[in-house]
Amino acid sequence: MEKTPAELMKEFVNSQKFTSTTEIMEAMKLMFGDVLQKVMESELDTELGYEKSERSANNDEKPLSKNYRNGYSQKTIKSQLGEVQVKIPRDRNGEYEPKIIEKYDRNADGMEEKILSLYSCGMSQRDISEQIKSLYDVEISPELVSKISEKIMPEVAAWQSRPLEASYPFVFMDAIHYKVREDHQVVTKAAYVVIGITLEGNKDILGIWIGEHESSKFWLGVLNDLKSRGILDVYLFCVDGLKGFQEAISAAYPKAQIQRCIIHQIRYSTRYVSYKDIKQLMSDLKLVYKAVTEEEAFENLMAFKDKWGKAYPSCVKSWEDNWNILSTFFAYPPEIRRIIYTTNIIEGLNRQFRQVTKNKPSFVNDDSLRKLLYLASKKIVERWTLRCRNWDVVLNQLNLLFADRIAC
Repeated sequence: MEKTPAELMKEFVNSQKFTSTTEIMEAMKLMFGDVLQKVMESELDTELGYEKSERSANNDEKPLSKNYRNGYSQKTIKSQLGEVQVKIPRDRNGEYEPKIIEKYDRNADGMEEKILSLYSCGMSQRDISEQIKSLYDVEISPELVSKISEKIMPEVAAWQSRPLEASYPFVFMDAIHYKVREDHQVVTKAAYVVIGITLEGNKDILGIWIGEHESSKFWLGVLNDLKSRGILDVYLFCVDGLKGFQEAISAAYPKAQIQRCIIHQIRYSTRYVSYKDIKQLMSDLKLVYKAVTEEEAFENLMAFKDKWGKAYPSCVKSWEDNWNILSTFFAYPPEIRRIIYTTNIIEGLNRQFRQVTKNKPSFVNDDSLRKLLYLASKKIVERWTLRCRNWDVVLNQLNLLFADRIAC
């Protein structure tokens, strides 16, 4: 009677007399190598059309293949169990290439995924090498980490150019700045980040673009890229205080409305206010942006101007000059106001990016930065499982307010 796998395993364990987990792991590593070897032998059997013992037992019923085995080549495989030595079977014609371990691959059972996971957390290549050595007793060089990370560049390019939905009720745009090496010097570059909220109420990172400096011209290129990827309509753009944003958005999406982030506006307009006045000024300013209607808000702004205009003219002027894009949210119900009031959604994303990149004073090139932000984005988006709060109410309001736009 044939023994079951459980019975065979029991016999094996009893015969080994393990005394430590280290001995168990070593046995598992040997078994892994043996199984890997058997799989490759079976692959070659299939390739040649006969098993190893059949060639010597020649008979007339089964003609021999013109190709045959031609020894082995040694290979060291890096696995989560440690380094495993295997013999790669060869054929005379050089036609066989192992499928379970590709020809030039030296990493098995998810080792590359482990390395990329550590890379996406912002660890340096040297730190990753040390971590893999500590966890799996596998020697990998920082150069190998770099080569493994390079493999995801086609994936990054595909993600950056993937088709997008036709309509987005809300789109948030911002930039975060990094030091990047270029032409033998370190320069500051902007990572332009765009988040969209779909008609289903889900957040998604629509793309990340690396550019020289944050400018309206570059943002126009980003918006045109979004159009080419399928976005035909955006109801509301939520942005920070970059000069020229309005012109870029109007050129690409003329029907879209713009809401400038109130928090950014407060920070910008009060940066030169004296410490002794800031508390009272902020209290008066709160009456402006916390008003129920735009009419009430504008009246409070005029009262604010009368009180503070002489002492802080630039503060008041900033609110007056940008009122058309600061007051947009007053036209909407509270549920929509809460979404577009600030760019907190994208600010939260940028905080997570900074957490990942904090140990990197600079990046060797644009692709190095692009890879890390992409891997971080994948992890972040996976955690965005909930719809925006009260989305059923928001969607009904959008259907009424934008009934003439693309139907959801």
